[in-house]
Amino acid sequence: MAIRIYNTLTKTKEPFETIIPGQVKMYVCGPTVYDYCHVGHARSVVVFDVVVRYLRAMDYQVTYIRNFTDVDDKIINRANEVGMDPIQLAEKYILEFYRDMDALNVERADHEPKVTEHIDDIVSIVQTLMEKKAAYLVDGDVYYAVDTFEQYGKLSGRKLEDMVAGSRIEINENKRNPFDFALWKAAKPGEPAWDSPWGKGRPGWHIECSAMSSHFLGDTLDIHGGGKDLIFPHHENEIAQSEAAHNAPFARYWMHNGFVNIDNEKMSKSLNNFLMIKDILKSYHPESVRLFLLSNHYRSPIDFSDQNLKESDKALEKIYSLVQRLDQEAGIVDVSEAVSPDGYWSDFCEAMNDDFNTAKGVGVFFNLVKEGNRILDKGSLSTQARGQLEELFADLKKMAGILGILQQPWKVFFDARTDRQLQDITLSSEEIDALVAERTAARKNKNWQRADEIRDSLAEKGIVLEDKADGTHWKATTK
Repeated sequence: MAIRIYNTLTKTKEPFETIIPGQVKMYVCGPTVYDYCHVGHARSVVVFDVVVRYLRAMDYQVTYIRNFTDVDDKIINRANEVGMDPIQLAEKYILEFYRDMDALNVERADHEPKVTEHIDDIVSIVQTLMEKKAAYLVDGDVYYAVDTFEQYGKLSGRKLEDMVAGSRIEINENKRNPFDFALWKAAKPGEPAWDSPWGKGRPGWHIECSAMSSHFLGDTLDIHGGGKDLIFPHHENEIAQSEAAHNAPFARYWMHNGFVNIDNEKMSKSLNNFLMIKDILKSYHPESVRLFLLSNHYRSPIDFSDQNLKESDKALEKIYSLVQRLDQEAGIVDVSEAVSPDGYWSDFCEAMNDDFNTAKGVGVFFNLVKEGNRILDKGSLSTQARGQLEELFADLKKMAGILGILQQPWKVFFDARTDRQLQDITLSSEEIDALVAERTAARKNKNWQRADEIRDSLAEKGIVLEDKADGTHWKATTK
């Protein structure tokens, strides 16, 4: 089954055909770096990280660009609030972005350009638009004239005449049309500024991505991605200015991820419910957060709640528990490649080929986990059963590599998990071991009442006991 992508531009799911066979030119809008990353940022970054991983697994040569907007009104305003230089403030939050995304096991893009590194490219495109009469100069500001682009609104489905008629946007007498947008802003006191043919100033927001994408990928991209909130006006304006400048289609496929809600409410400044990744990671394993972000189809909204994160946390533990069992009960710690082309990996690829449906892909993943445990539960392993488990483990590893999980040895995962969970338990590991030993002795002496008392007491504190052939094992769990 060939890959099919839902294209926001055509509102249909289309076969994926690249401009150059076997090669993918992909650009995704990155963050405006004036604050820490919230879970909405993380969803977009993780979603497209998985898209790139999967395309490469399918033998595409992907050139992936994700930018940083490091000069912007929001950055300047925040810098003024805290008394910092805007460029230094942006650099601070770029480092914070990397810290968060590295924790979430997000792979770096091939190029991660900053706006301030591409001022010359931006000026060049603005000059081209001026020469083509698609832009005009007023008092040092350069505006794009939206009515010069006949297809304006083709991405969002909005009609310019309808928008103008119902417009509530702030009136700017310098603009010929209220929806004309700034390509270049004249310098203001205390703001970063660069030289241009129109005097000192700085870029508008929309022109940045057109300049950086064309610098690295040329006039036409295979995939352009970002959050749904960027469809209008940002991506609509990118299309208008890029296609006017280059006389070529800007992007063949437009992909947009859905919003993240917080406890069934949209994230918003008025509700003050932006959840920062750095805070979420204090309570949840990074891979649990990744698993949560991939648990719905990328185009659908997803609801962030403690309950949903706890479910992802438990699900992640099931995955690592299978890896532990494969090691301890079957001696399987590594395999090379999947043996069968018709196994779970094939089912996973079928899900991913259908518009990168990670929700179905995760479902396949847990069907594999269930099957692995079923085989192990039978006890003594035949040669055939061992072969099945090796094949399952190979498929498990390949799927985990796409989803960006199972990045730790199982022992490291469980040791760290126990250390975190014991922080909320009054007993130390040594005290728990002593109680387990006392319970073992009580059971040996057939003192079932005392054995049950110890089990129940530990369970109340979040310690679960598992009686196995080689003795009693314990683990800390969230209560």
